[in-house]
Amino acid sequence: MLKLSICINSILNHVLEKRPMRSKSTMKLLWMLILLVLDNGHLSKGANVNISGRPDVVNIGSILTVSSLVGKVAKIAIDAAVEDLNSNPDVLGGTKLKITTLDSNYSGFLGIVEAMRFMETETMAIIGPQSSVIAHVISHIANELKVPLLSFAATDPTLSSLQYPFFVRTSPNDLFQMVAIAEIIDYYEWREVVAIYVDDDFGRNGVAALGDELAARRCSISYKAPMKTDATQSDIRDVLVEVALTESRILVVHTYPNKGLEIFAEARYLGMLDSGYVWIATNWLTTILDTKASASLELFGNLQGVISLRIHTPDSQMKRNFISKWRNLTKNETSVGLSTFALYAYDTVWMLAHAIDAYFDHGGNLSFSKYSKLNEMHGGSLRLDSMSIFNGGDLLLDRILHVNMTGVTGPYGFTSDRNLIRPAFQVINVIGSGTRRVGFWSNYSGLSIVPPETLYSKPANRSSSNQRLLNVIWPGETIQKPRGWVFPQNGRQLKIGVPNRVSFREFVAQIPGTDMFKGYCMDVFSAAVSLLPYGVPYKLIPYGDGRNNPSDSELVRLITAGVYDAAIGDIAITTNRTRMVDFTQPFIESGLVVVVPVRKQSSNAWAFLRPFTPRMWAVTGIFFLIVGAVVWILEHRLNDEFRGPPRKQVVTILWFSFSTLFFAHRENTVSTLGRFVLIFWLFVVLIINSSYTASLTSILTVQQLSSPIKGIESLLNMKEPIGYQQGSFARDYLIEELGVQESRLIPLNLPEDYVKALNAGPKNGGVAAIVDERPYIELFLSTRCEFSIVGQEFTKNGWGFAFRRDSPLAVDLSTAILKLSENGELQRIHDKWLLRSACSSQSTKLEVDRLQLGSFAGLFFICGLACFIALIIYFIRIVRQFMKHGSDSGPDLSNSNHSSSRSARLQTFLSFVDEKEDSVRARSKRRQLDVLSTRSVEDASMNSSKRYRTALSSERNGSFGNAPNQVTFGP
Repeated sequence: MLKLSICINSILNHVLEKRPMRSKSTMKLLWMLILLVLDNGHLSKGANVNISGRPDVVNIGSILTVSSLVGKVAKIAIDAAVEDLNSNPDVLGGTKLKITTLDSNYSGFLGIVEAMRFMETETMAIIGPQSSVIAHVISHIANELKVPLLSFAATDPTLSSLQYPFFVRTSPNDLFQMVAIAEIIDYYEWREVVAIYVDDDFGRNGVAALGDELAARRCSISYKAPMKTDATQSDIRDVLVEVALTESRILVVHTYPNKGLEIFAEARYLGMLDSGYVWIATNWLTTILDTKASASLELFGNLQGVISLRIHTPDSQMKRNFISKWRNLTKNETSVGLSTFALYAYDTVWMLAHAIDAYFDHGGNLSFSKYSKLNEMHGGSLRLDSMSIFNGGDLLLDRILHVNMTGVTGPYGFTSDRNLIRPAFQVINVIGSGTRRVGFWSNYSGLSIVPPETLYSKPANRSSSNQRLLNVIWPGETIQKPRGWVFPQNGRQLKIGVPNRVSFREFVAQIPGTDMFKGYCMDVFSAAVSLLPYGVPYKLIPYGDGRNNPSDSELVRLITAGVYDAAIGDIAITTNRTRMVDFTQPFIESGLVVVVPVRKQSSNAWAFLRPFTPRMWAVTGIFFLIVGAVVWILEHRLNDEFRGPPRKQVVTILWFSFSTLFFAHRENTVSTLGRFVLIFWLFVVLIINSSYTASLTSILTVQQLSSPIKGIESLLNMKEPIGYQQGSFARDYLIEELGVQESRLIPLNLPEDYVKALNAGPKNGGVAAIVDERPYIELFLSTRCEFSIVGQEFTKNGWGFAFRRDSPLAVDLSTAILKLSENGELQRIHDKWLLRSACSSQSTKLEVDRLQLGSFAGLFFICGLACFIALIIYFIRIVRQFMKHGSDSGPDLSNSNHSSSRSARLQTFLSFVDEKEDSVRARSKRRQLDVLSTRSVEDASMNSSKRYRTALSSERNGSFGNAPNQVTFGP
């Protein structure tokens, strides 16, 4: 093994010293790398190296680019962590950590070689590398040899645990950083960004993650600007020139620190740090600002208004102690500040120490085995069969993933998907000669102005209303949020499709012999564009053959196909179209209506009957009779005006009933129940009378138009043909939404076609009605009074200008259209094109709907209920009076049979009901007096007899006292 190591080291020395290698050795090395990456080798059953129990020293490797900003601070932090651990026997129980650091010197190839060197020296784990590119390759070696690879700086989201199970990321994943940037962009309501990135695994994969997160929020990366890893100043300038020609002004920079500063220097030179631009840098920028203890004014001058992210670590006593210690560690270093990568490097060592301690507690030991595939490689001077597999790699990896501790970065542990718990970032704004924190982002609560650790104890709230950042000072020293886009400066004009109509050209029409258009819609568009704070270069392209009205739906579809950038004209905003494009604010209301031919209907001798339907007349007449009868019943026993011969009483009922229509009834109501019923009835009569008068007045004073079609409902119930404007969405709506058979629909092109089809009618090859949008119909009817709209408008929509999805121009034009509406310009344009001298139809209208019974059903129900309640109460009172006063007024029925008794009883009751109540009470009173008189006579007779018997008894008692044995009769 020693000989093999000496052989391999000699080759590695050639590499490190950058000496040329023989092609034969180089080919063998490349073949070995391919074998390690592609082969799932098997463990040999050869010799093993096994150290049981806790060893005195544990070898740990570290791969850094020591001369880099991250590598420099990470080396200091790692050495400090090792020193602290080795002086603390409570962590590893006396075992010492020995970390060997190798410098990759920005070279992926050297990083691979260094990783292979560590595999010869019985290394339990490797800390590093810094680069995501190197991590992708080394992770294959770590997988084969089962050596955990812990990196605090390789943040590429695609270094997944499925492909690289032995790769452990010990700092926040770049995926969360991209989520934070996407939420910032969504917070400011921007929709498109430009991504500037280094063209390697780190840059491409980070931008891909950003694109996914933006897409989830209906945003997108409109332009990607990759750069070579070794891009020169000229290369950077060429890329930025291409970016300046794009539409978006939201620029996200995801690169390495050394290239990032060069990008901003060139951007400032090109004037791309002025007002209107938004620059968002990933955490490479805060790494520079934190690491450089004293940044120059020139550096800050290139970064004014830039937003960046910094990994957030909560404040704690441990962190403050480490910051104090850092000052002592770097007192001999020049311009070495403390970045978050130093904190995570420090915690990575401590986390690994805790994992190794748990590994030995679970029976783990230092055991290594030969890699069998390497034994098959013979010949040449490249001898790598000394590389070995760590037998306890799986157990150590498991212990690493189960570490739960508190470090200088706060709570430290891993989630089920092997990301660090509670990822969070600070949102930093560079201003002046320093930075200003404008908020925080955490995976728990999103954007906030309070530290995330204060929110973990509260329920998560990611609602848009809860997202907040402080005011940002943007490039150009403005606090007004930039619009985020401009028209590209590459000379390309917007291709705007305009329907080339052949009818209703007042809305939009091409001027013959030119590429210009005129009409209501064109004036609205021109006025709205003139209100924008920037120029809009565009070219109008006619759509249609000039012989038939084009399909607006097809025009909208061509926008999604990329043929047009936008479409303007009389384009209705419908549900299906909004799924394809974005529309502006509607500039005119619209909706489908039904147009029919109508005939004039003048008044005649029987016009007074037309306000009510026959059912209404019938029910009203019946209620007059019912109320008259009810009032007669309630008043008959009390009121002399409702008594008399039967003929008189019938006349009284009829007269009283119908005289209430004019409130001219002469009969007085004296009963409480009668007045109760009459109050409700008079209220009903008042409503009926008022409604009748109003309807009859309209019939007699306004010229009426009539049509058998009353609206869309009656049209759908027919089987007659229906006309529609060719190219309109009315056809699809009638078929898909209302279920009209396609065979019933007839396309019409010109207003003259409307007239011809409606006049011909369905029996002569025409149509029964036309369904079209209200603006067209109002213009059509302004000069053709023989037709009219019937029924209500049965759809509600409007016309707008169509643009590609998420086009910022749609939003700005919507604001401009609202301004036109507020200042009256929109109405002025409407009057210019669409206001016509209307015909006499303005003084006419369709036949007024006759008053239906349903409109008064509630009134009749209330009145009927009042009558019913009054009759029930009256009946109960009559029965009680009959039981009290009328039961003895009839003949003696004690000896009659049962049936004749019931008939006589009923006859007695009816006679009692017909009798006046005063007579009943008088008869009852006389009967009571007769009873009292009879009782007085009987009482007197009884008293006389009683006195006689008393006197007789007294005489008898006296006689018996004188002569007890003698009986005397007589006085």
